[in-house]
Amino acid sequence: MKNKRYDILSPDGFSIFFDKTFKTKEDAMTNFFEWKKRYEQQGYCSSNNGRIALNELEQHCKLIEVD
Repeated sequence: MKNKRYDILSPDGFSIFFDKTFKTKEDAMTNFFEWKKRYEQQGYCSSNNGRIALNELEQHCKLIEVD
């Protein structure tokens, strides 16, 4: 039986970590918050649907289980 792995998809549906996945949901979320810090200086994350305020970014991303 294969262990579960987790990833986070951006608002545009792409992995925010490229080829990296995580053993736990908690590890994935910890890394999400580190990734989110990249956008602090500009104050928003840009997506195909426009700007997303950082305080709303988590609701626009999706934690998924991967094989």
